[in-house]
Amino acid sequence: MTDPRCQPAASHFVDGRPLEDTAGTAFESRYPATGEVIARLHAATAAVIDSALGSARSAQAEWAGLPPAQRGRVLRRAADIMRTRNRALSELETLDTGKPISETLVADAASGADCLEYFGGLAATLTGEHIPLGRDWAYTRREPLGVCLGIGAWNYPIQIASWKAAPALACGNAMIFKPSEVTPLSALSLAGILIEAGAPPGLFNVVQGMGETGAALAAHPDIAKVSLTGSVPTGRKVAGAAAGGLRHVTMELGGKSPILVFDDADLESAVEAALWGNFYSTGQICSNGTRVFVQRGIRQAFLDRLAQRTARLRIGDPLDEATEIGPLVSAAHREKVARHVRLAGDEGATRVTPPLALPDGDAWISPVVFAGVTDTMTLAREEVFGPVMAVLDFATEDEAVARANATEFGLAAGVFTRDLARAHRVVARLQAGTCWINAYNLTPVEMPFGGMKQSGFGRENGRAAIEHYSQLKSVYVGMG
Repeated sequence: MTDPRCQPAASHFVDGRPLEDTAGTAFESRYPATGEVIARLHAATAAVIDSALGSARSAQAEWAGLPPAQRGRVLRRAADIMRTRNRALSELETLDTGKPISETLVADAASGADCLEYFGGLAATLTGEHIPLGRDWAYTRREPLGVCLGIGAWNYPIQIASWKAAPALACGNAMIFKPSEVTPLSALSLAGILIEAGAPPGLFNVVQGMGETGAALAAHPDIAKVSLTGSVPTGRKVAGAAAGGLRHVTMELGGKSPILVFDDADLESAVEAALWGNFYSTGQICSNGTRVFVQRGIRQAFLDRLAQRTARLRIGDPLDEATEIGPLVSAAHREKVARHVRLAGDEGATRVTPPLALPDGDAWISPVVFAGVTDTMTLAREEVFGPVMAVLDFATEDEAVARANATEFGLAAGVFTRDLARAHRVVARLQAGTCWINAYNLTPVEMPFGGMKQSGFGRENGRAAIEHYSQLKSVYVGMG
């Protein structure tokens, strides 16, 4: 049966209100901890998509005509509303994703509110430039793109929706957002909050569906820009669909990110970073540092301390604030992760941590650390997207950098050392779009986030995001 905390008034949110069309394909949202169905929804029909596009076009014209400071006030009011409802939004996110409430209280709606507030403050600062040319002169205008499409992933539903909506709306665009069909619920709450904050109906529409819904929207001529968070295979498909219409594209895709731990690193800090850089969100984070390179002088001490910390992880009821590790998002995903665990053992990696006691349910899996991993093993090459850590050792700085870069991915990287000259030198050589020194996986909204190589292109957050949700118009003024 459905959960009254989760079942939305309708599957979609279009033109400022809930919208249902039961002709669409039915699908369910399940609480991963128990497998219980918590909501039933329908995928968008052609009629729903047409309504979303039509209302978005109208709202965008109205919204772009407002003073930027007024747009900013709406975003800041939405941030305030999200913060006052953080507990309810966090519980909804936990029920939809299975992530512990201890995490969703601080990392989901709360970070979405930070994003809305930040870009709300930037809105009034998005000005052009005066260019003197002798007697003549020129100026630039920063203008919106139009109707943008956001396609979300299932690991951070409301955060991703906010990361895409906030810069898009600050620049004067409208957005149609398609959540993952696995976690469809919290984006509907964000849509309602934006209306409550004063956004015009149709400015932020939520349209549910599977891959074909995203593909239909990405190829639609009324869409000016597509922003996707997802896997590399999905990114290739969506980018291809968008390219047919020469649409702007931002792709935030997968990773196989390295953490480099040098002999002189603070051992406790490095262990904690590796632990949470692999096991936070039960390992379901694209930027996780899943290849941990440890210099041989501290390898054994690192592994010993890592095993001690892993044994103390608290696994249990996601709605209990003491819980640190919840289930994976689904039983099907659990099978994919379990296959990687089996394959790592078959290929010769050494399991450092024994299985931990797990609650009943099909989506639970024990966090695991493997040592003796080589660069050619599947565990070192493929993205697992689960709580599976690979520890590799190295001798020299040059070796560590070369091996860290020997991957098709380039999303993130971390360096742990007390030698800051070496830290900056190594970071400059790493082929990754987001790097940390003596920290890991901290993503404040003020800092641009994105990848290189197969991990995507474009940037989210920071002022850099403005470049990806707006376009410059140059105007030459002849004074003769």
